[in-house]
Amino acid sequence: MRLFWPAVFMLTTSCGLAEDGTQPVVSGSFGSKPVVAIPKGKPGRTPRITVLSVGSGRRTVPGDVVLADVDIRRWSGNQPYMNTYDVNQPTTVVFDGRQVSETWRQSLIGRPAGSRIMLVSPAAEALGPNVPLTGVSPGDTLVFVFDILGGYPPDARLVGRTLPIVPTDLTPGAPPRTLIDGSGREVVAGAKVVVQYVAAAWPSRTVVDSSYRRGGPSAFTLKPGAVPGAWLDALAGRRVGSRVAVAAPGDDPVLYVIDVLDTIGAR
Repeated sequence: MRLFWPAVFMLTTSCGLAEDGTQPVVSGSFGSKPVVAIPKGKPGRTPRITVLSVGSGRRTVPGDVVLADVDIRRWSGNQPYMNTYDVNQPTTVVFDGRQVSETWRQSLIGRPAGSRIMLVSPAAEALGPNVPLTGVSPGDTLVFVFDILGGYPPDARLVGRTLPIVPTDLTPGAPPRTLIDGSGREVVAGAKVVVQYVAAAWPSRTVVDSSYRRGGPSAFTLKPGAVPGAWLDALAGRRVGSRVAVAAPGDDPVLYVIDVLDTIGAR
């Protein structure tokens, strides 16, 4: 599946000007939902990328799965389109050549974790040729603000460990079980946690979901409603490098094994 390659990119700094002297103003700190002011002028037709702040973490590299929070809004009327901050689940950007536009690659690859990046672009180029445009036309200008949490290899795993499998004796209603003790940073309630996981249905133990099948690590905010309820007590207090078995009860019980790869502090 072919990616759309825009003809020109204009890379500016946070104080740079757009083609006709207009530039959205973004306020708020990294990790918090940005406040975006859209100027009255026209946005121009060329995608442009603005580095709003530079983080101090590892730079993302080609081949990474990039985890980021993102706020997307229409230039016209400053109307919200979607964001990940309100749902407490960052987006997982898998650069597999199928769904992600070249504008996103330019925005997200080569950036240190902790960076805030703004992309202003026509919708057709920003969302990609194979992504349905819901509620916008191809020529509508969209404003994206990305908070880059980090980049991870698609097969990222606990160092020296095999891939997670569901223990044969794990049953619904069982308390969370530590399979591997980690020694990294502690996961706290309200923090973002980066995981690889498998999920199996009960009683068949058939794997019904897996971050590996989805393309790589996922990030979740450890808050009620953002993750399965059983994850909250199971992961809070664990350390990066841990592997935890979790049984989520209910009408359709699910058995999880979760590898904690990283955590980003609560906000």
